[in-house]
Order: sequence, then C-alpha cells, then structure tokens
Amino acid sequence: MLADILTRSLVDVLERPDLRVVAAGLMPELDISLEQSFQLGENLLSEPSSVTGRACLKLGEPCLRTPGLAPTFLRQAVELFRLLHNGADVRLASFAAARVAALFHALDTNAVNPLPRELALCAGDVPDSTTLLALWTSLKHHLSNPPEFTEDDAKRLRPVLVRLWHVMAPAETLMSSGGDSRLAVDPETGLNKYSCSHRPRPWAVTFGSSTASSLSERGFGGAEFARCMMMNALLSKQDPDLVQESIVRSARAGIGRHYGLPEDAVLLSASGTDCELAVLALVAAGTDRPVSSILLAPDETGSGVPLAARGRHFAGDSACSTTVGKGELIEGFPEDTQLFGVPIRNEDGTSRLLEDINGECRELARREVKAGRHVLLHRLDQSKTGLAAPDMETVAELQAELGEHLSVVVDACQARLSPSRVSEWVKDGLLVMITGSKFFTGPPFCGAILLPDVILEKMSSLSLPKGLKSYGNRDEWPEQADRHALNEGHNIGLALRWHAALAEMDALFSLPDSLIRQRLNDFMTEAVKLVEASPTCTLLPVGKPIDDGRWDAVPTILSFLVEDPKNPDAPLRLEDARKLHRWLNADLSPWVGEGEPALLCVLGQPVPVPHPLVTGHAGALRLCGGARLVSGEPSHEGLDEKQRLQRECADAKRVLAKLELILENWDVLLDANPVPRYAPLS
Repeated sequence: MLADILTRSLVDVLERPDLRVVAAGLMPELDISLEQSFQLGENLLSEPSSVTGRACLKLGEPCLRTPGLAPTFLRQAVELFRLLHNGADVRLASFAAARVAALFHALDTNAVNPLPRELALCAGDVPDSTTLLALWTSLKHHLSNPPEFTEDDAKRLRPVLVRLWHVMAPAETLMSSGGDSRLAVDPETGLNKYSCSHRPRPWAVTFGSSTASSLSERGFGGAEFARCMMMNALLSKQDPDLVQESIVRSARAGIGRHYGLPEDAVLLSASGTDCELAVLALVAAGTDRPVSSILLAPDETGSGVPLAARGRHFAGDSACSTTVGKGELIEGFPEDTQLFGVPIRNEDGTSRLLEDINGECRELARREVKAGRHVLLHRLDQSKTGLAAPDMETVAELQAELGEHLSVVVDACQARLSPSRVSEWVKDGLLVMITGSKFFTGPPFCGAILLPDVILEKMSSLSLPKGLKSYGNRDEWPEQADRHALNEGHNIGLALRWHAALAEMDALFSLPDSLIRQRLNDFMTEAVKLVEASPTCTLLPVGKPIDDGRWDAVPTILSFLVEDPKNPDAPLRLEDARKLHRWLNADLSPWVGEGEPALLCVLGQPVPVPHPLVTGHAGALRLCGGARLVSGEPSHEGLDEKQRLQRECADAKRVLAKLELILENWDVLLDANPVPRYAPLS
C-alpha cells in the first residue's frame, strides 16, 4: 500500500480494520524528510474535486519516530483530507480534524504516547480564541499553502466550533453515546458492557447475535459514511439542527424501505427496552382505561423490560443523558398499569406447550378487559432462546373478540423474521418492535417501532407522558407526535448505530430469499450436529417457526447447557456460565498452553433456565446465525459457497474446542479470571 521503505509497524497501522475503512481509496506516501506528521498536497485546495488521494497525503518522519502515534496522525490526516476534498472551510476543517484525532487517540487501549499539544488541547472543551490562534501555528503546517488566521478570525470561528464541537468526533465515539451506561467503552479493554466494540473486530469468531455484536467493516463503513455526510454538511455552514435531523430521519426512512413502510411509520428508540416504554406511552395515551400488560417470558426478554412495561425507569440513566431513578414511575405514565408475566418454560426448564401458553393469554386478556381495563398483549417472536408465543391464531381471535380494548405489540427485537411477514402484521394493525443489533449484527442499542395506520391516524390527538423527554427526541418520532413530550435535540449516536445496521440489512436483503434460507439452513444444520457431538454440551429444544416458504422458518438460535466441571451430572449454574462466556472472549494464552487459547470467541450471553439439578438457574449459552453469515465479510472474499460454509462451520468447531479447553483448565482460570479485550494480547 505504501512505499517499500515503510516499517512493518506503519504498514500494520494502515491495515488496521478501522483505519482501512476510514482511509478507503486513499494511498498515503511516506516522506521521511517531512518534519511534521503529515502534509496535504498543493492541488487539494485549488482543485479538490480532481484529487484522488495519491501523492496528496504525505506522512512525515514523526510517524516513524513515534509509531504509537501513527494511527492518530493518520486519522487526523484522513479527516482533514476528506473535509477539504468536499470543500469545507480550511480553518474550520483543521480544527475539526484535530478534534476527531484527539478523541480517536483516547479510544486506543494501547496508546502509550502522549498527544502532541495541538491535539491534546482539542480533546476537552472548545479552546478559547487566544488558544485557537496559537493552535493554528501548528495546524497550518499540514497545509502546503495555509490561509491567514487572525485574532478576529479566531473570535468569529469559536462560536461556530462551540455549536458543532459535540459532533466533531469519530463514528466510534458518537456511537457510544445516546444510550445508557452499557454503551460506555472501558478504556482498559476497548469494549463496552456487552463485550462489544464499535470498531471492527475481525479476529474474533462471532456467533453471538442473540445478544450483541461488534461492528463488521461493512457496518462500520455504513456509520462512517453517514458521519462524513453529516460533517460535510455541517462544515459547509448548513443549519446544524437540520443537518442532524436529516441523519436521524434518513435512518428512519432506510428502515421503512426494508419493511415497505413510510418514514412516519418508523419510530426510533435507543434499545428494545426503550421501545417497550414508547409502546406503553402510545397505548396508554389512546385509551381512557387503565392498562394491563401481558408480557411473555419476562426471564427471556431484556432485563429492564418488566420495569419499562409498567412505565418505570429501567436504568440509572437514559438515552437523553439524563440521570433517573431506576424503578421510579416516569412522569406522566399511569401509576395503575399492571403487568402479568406468562412463562414459556416449565419449572424444570422444558418448553411449555404452546396450547397452554395460548390458553393463559386468552384467559388473562378476557379477565382484564371484563374488569374494565385495556390489555396490551405482547407476542414474543422470538425469545432469547428462539421460542415464540402466543401463536398468531390466538392473537387474531382476541383481536376480533376484544376489539378496541386490546392492543397487540410483537416483540421482534431479535429481528429473525422476513420483512414481508413483519409488514403484514403492521398492515393488520399490530405494532412491531425491532432492533438492528441482534440478527442484523449492527451495534447494540438501536431499536425501532413499526407503527400501524390505526396508531398513526390518531397520533396528533395523543397526549404523551412528559417523562418521555428523558428517552426520546422529536425527530425520532412521527411528525405529528406530541412535541411537548419530546426533546428538540438529536441522538446522533442512535442514528449512526442504525446506519451501521442498515449497511448489514442492505447487504442481506440484496440477496434472494431462497439464497438467504439456503445459507442459514446449511450452517444451522451443521451447527446442530457440532453441538450435539460435544461431550459437555446439551442442546435445548429448538423452536420450530411456521414454515410457509420464507427464510425465517430456519431456527437461528441454538441454546445449550454446559457440563459443570466440578459436578459432571449437572449443568453450569448461571454465574459460572457467565464466567465461561467471558473467558471465551478473552485471550487465555498467559495461563493455558495447549489448543487455541488466544482465540476470541463470542456467543450469546447466558440465559437463566430452570433445571432440577441446579439451585436457582442454569445458564444456557447460545450459538447463533446472523446476517453476516449469509451476506459474508471481507475474509470470505474469493471463497465459493461450499468454502464459505466450511469456513463458518470450522469456526463454530473452534469455539466449541475453546469451550472444552476452558472446562479442562477451570481451576486455573478461576484464579486468573481473564478479561475480554478488543484484540488478543499479542
């Protein structure tokens, strides 16, 4: 990619998966006579539209002298190049690129070199005008023919920077905002509380789409493209509010496109749990009766869902960066909302008969309506372990019988459903909750609600709870929604997370349904054989979706119990299963010498499952098929269909082999308690 004289470390910088995406199409050159970290070519400012990148971005001697800063310097150079190439003001672009580079540097867990002063001063609040003027003396050296920058220029520029400073950031930084504390990246590990990264992590073997996934290069590219479009518009002096609203609304339009719905039928929400809150707000506002919520499998939905289903804060903070009181009633939500949980498993962990679940839902719904209440019935499709209930015949029966006193929402947050099926449900008057972060393998915390016409037609008359301001912004909701209950801000993190997921959805749905089904079926068939052949794994019964020819008839979540190494007759308890899950995703090479201890493996987080031989709950791990399994990734390039399947099956086998390795070294790892990290220790 560069001249042969580049050191191996600098080549590695350019081959990093995140920088490979960011710098796509650029061909930097190394000039060891260049005293500054980089310089852009003369023709960039005079003829930006004609520049392709070759010989217009030179890396200087500091990149070789301090290789630990080379990624940061390259990130700054690429950002400045992109902005100037699109006609941004030179001074504004220079400060924006420095700001992006400073925040980028903070994300690198192995960044040991301190930032140069001109970047360090851009890592915090907007510098004052005097400091901006001083910074320019360093930043201008990156340009062949820098413009003049006076004290008056600095005073005029600073208010502009103040307004834009919070969005002058890398896509990775922005995507970690606009959710709750679970999105925060641990600077020591480079991962959030889901043990995921907003940067590509291609060295990890990932089958954890029932919980969350790190971004692929494709997904990262989708978010980065949307961010660049936003930055170009902001720095061309377009109205910041309109620009940010546009990126949010384009995400809504993209989701609607895949489900055959208009933008206004798509309501964005930071997570599946946030979706639950919005659904309750809409239903409660549309009835004069108190609401009774029938929730399927509360143990197999998000942990905060039972609280959200009663209109209560489900965490200590919210998507709009508000500190809230977990468990407290949210302002404006009715206090008399009741919640009824319907289990989908028996006490011994086996699945309940669907007929029994249907009967319990019918009985509860009829009883509550007879008592003068409005019923919000949840159809779960699917649970964390791939189960679905009640069936659609029961839903249709209750709709016909209870009429306006029943609302139905489908919890399709796993998104393991054909868009055509989802569209049919919406047209039949059902609300549907989806996320981009499960089957589609987008980043955690991107939820949406698909709204039927019956809701949209009365949206303008609904008085929504004022407490929604802690959770939603106006541009995430339909145009006619109650503005008094929503913020006027913009959740750019949520929008970028959805743009990442949309890149995966675009790739998946560019393929015919028959091919999607074939690839999923081929892999899952082999995966079942692998789990069943494992001496320490017990496969739980797999849900059997209705097969009407669509691809979603293929079960894509394999849940299994793992033998307890201390008590081989029983499965791992939930807490021990969580340890196993963490260690699979950690580099174990300092403690384990055989096998592949450094391999990073991601499965779905353990789900609590009742078991007669375990006090409390056993923990079921999950091996899942996701969108990338079908649409591929860069490492699949050049492989035919058979080779791709062999590669994926081999990776699944490697995961199970590492699982066995952990069980064999259980006592050693108990003492060491290794921690998952963004990359292997080496």
